[in-house]
Amino acid sequence: MVLCDGSGIHDAPVAEWVVLALLALLKDLPGFLEAQKEGRWAPRRLSDLEGKRVLLLGYGSIGKAVAERLRPFGVALFPVARHPRPGVYTREDLPALLPRADAVVLLLPLTPETRGIVDRDFLARMKEGALLVNAGRGGLVDTEALLEALEAGRVRAFLDVTDPEPLPRDHPLWRARGVVITPHVAGLSEGFSRRVARFLAEQVGRYLRGEPLLNVVREGY
Repeated sequence: MVLCDGSGIHDAPVAEWVVLALLALLKDLPGFLEAQKEGRWAPRRLSDLEGKRVLLLGYGSIGKAVAERLRPFGVALFPVARHPRPGVYTREDLPALLPRADAVVLLLPLTPETRGIVDRDFLARMKEGALLVNAGRGGLVDTEALLEALEAGRVRAFLDVTDPEPLPRDHPLWRARGVVITPHVAGLSEGFSRRVARFLAEQVGRYLRGEPLLNVVREGY
């Protein structure tokens, strides 16, 4: 028996969500929405995505899709993966990379190895005022440590996933300073069925022709 996964199906929508998250935080969309609700005209100088250093923690198919969409903005990318290869860092490099990154994008799966990887030490090493974008899994982040960093104004965050999830209505993360939360929707898009059908057609065709299958799982995550 050969086991294959659906890697690639969610690449485009998740990558688009990451770009949205970075731009929304840098251009202070939450602040302008609040001002609009209050009928308050509040112009101010905004940050640029151009020239920012973006660390991609997780560099599988979604990480590559994010990188492809960010390069036209003129960012400096620092991809981090489990295995080293040219132009790609490993987790051992994080202590040196985190203080330099203007934004950290989480794209890792949740495994015993990655659970709680964003802890107090990780957040303390991040650059003052850096952005944390989580499009991976909520359990990657120590929620209490993140709350402390948010309330201290050390980081800002845009989260599509949380721990716990769904986030209880009375959880303090909803009201924390400098955070935007979406309810695990980055991969939900109207194009999902079309991408699944295209992938299945290609995979079945390969099987019938005796060609190598796509996304064969060899060692789990």
